[in-house]
Amino acid sequence: MITGTGITKTFKQRGSVLAAREVQALRGVDFAIPKGGAASFIGESGCGKTTLGRIIAGLEAHDGGEISIDGTAMSSLKPKARQPHFRRIQMIHQDPYSALNPTRTVHQTLNAPLTLRAKQTGRSKAWIEERAAEVLNLVGLDAGSVLGRYPHQLSGGMRQRVVIARALTVDPDMLVADEATSMIDVSLRLGILGLLKDLRERLGVSVLFITHDVATARYIGDDGELYVIYRGQVVERGPVDTIIADPVHPYTQSLLSAIPVLHGLERPGDDPVTPTETLDDSVQDEGCLFARRCPFRTDACTAKRPLLQLTEGIPQEHACIHPRRRSVVAQPIGQE
Repeated sequence: MITGTGITKTFKQRGSVLAAREVQALRGVDFAIPKGGAASFIGESGCGKTTLGRIIAGLEAHDGGEISIDGTAMSSLKPKARQPHFRRIQMIHQDPYSALNPTRTVHQTLNAPLTLRAKQTGRSKAWIEERAAEVLNLVGLDAGSVLGRYPHQLSGGMRQRVVIARALTVDPDMLVADEATSMIDVSLRLGILGLLKDLRERLGVSVLFITHDVATARYIGDDGELYVIYRGQVVERGPVDTIIADPVHPYTQSLLSAIPVLHGLERPGDDPVTPTETLDDSVQDEGCLFARRCPFRTDACTAKRPLLQLTEGIPQEHACIHPRRRSVVAQPIGQE
């Protein structure tokens, strides 16, 4: 449905002496999300995954590269002509409370986009009410008991379901879920994840899940692709289960080795991959972006930056000069 080629994004920040400083959020990212498919972006905070999600949803402009929706290059269209394309891609934000207007009831929240659609398509007011109830039922909420409530009268899980319902009012072809369960009680997270998976199966919508949690990424898109992002670059890409079972890039191994497991269930293999240096953004890296934190680095790693590539015998793409499939050993709980 949507593809991206060489997407770059740079932000300008001001330091303590008001000197402009550029921060590269994205460094030539490629991606492809099929119709009805699923993809997950994972990485630590500040890696650029949310920025990439906002660019895909049309909420942020990118500096370079090309985004195409159904084969149409967005750069070939004027801003107004792009709006119908990006309207098909709706974003579900991390905080369900701040994503909703606290002075509007659920009915008013859903009524606004539905009224606009009714005017564009010549629908009646009765259709607006019917559609509002329908989208609430789709997300597992009872319209009769929810429509008259304000956000503060709903639980965190219910608020997130209302946010999803609002996204469904425009019949999107794709949902971009940015850490959609991180601010919800743990006991309610599985319900939201199950809802997104159910919507994908029932409505055929594509789902892009942005997270730092490998387990949720696997649950949402067990048949989709996983994009591991580090400092604005995709360092590993491939089927979710393949990457989790046999990570190639040291950064992916670092993420997976940080997951605690029960004592006695560890997998045999190498020692856990852990960061060895504190990241200093003031230093410009000519080679691999992860080299200063990688325990497997060599002089070749700092000479030239590797790009995504396929290596014989390794099913997933990776950006590593010395790829080696390593079984990640998670640190047992309560063990040194």
